[in-house]
Amino acid sequence: MILLAETAVILAGEYAGTQAAASEFFCNFVATPVFNSWQTMKNEPSNHETPAPADLQLEARLSRALARLPDAAVPSNFTARVLQAVELEESRRARRWSLGWNWHALLPRVAVTVAMVLFAGLTLHHYELASRRIALARNVALVAGAQPLPSVEALKNFDAIQRMSQPRADEELLALLQ
Repeated sequence: MILLAETAVILAGEYAGTQAAASEFFCNFVATPVFNSWQTMKNEPSNHETPAPADLQLEARLSRALARLPDAAVPSNFTARVLQAVELEESRRARRWSLGWNWHALLPRVAVTVAMVLFAGLTLHHYELASRRIALARNVALVAGAQPLPSVEALKNFDAIQRMSQPRADEELLALLQ
């Protein structure tokens, strides 16, 4: 407790001493709402310069005060607690994914799946059309090779032959039915 009070006194004394010196430098902030070119970082001291002796003394006193602080007591199961917290966080992330719909991750996957199914369907359809055409060509080749072509004389009387093959109504049978 005494150490904390001592550190607070050191910092309060140094803070009061630097208040007057800080008003000389505007650092990165402009004192007025209008930008004044003479109150810019050009007038700041360089960060590469050696620190003032007062800063070195303050730094040394703070280092000594921190060195006198006792080490914090760590429980014996500290590592187990840390690992348990990490596992808990990972399980929360996993549950968050499973409980909610993540449209940003789901939409591209669905689009790729639909594209693949559509491509497979179109490929199968094209294969079916090609196989049907090949089967039809084979059947036409078999029919053309199996039967001889009719003679030219038979083709001249084609209309008469076609008329004879059409069925006519039986008039006697129709008369009996009425």
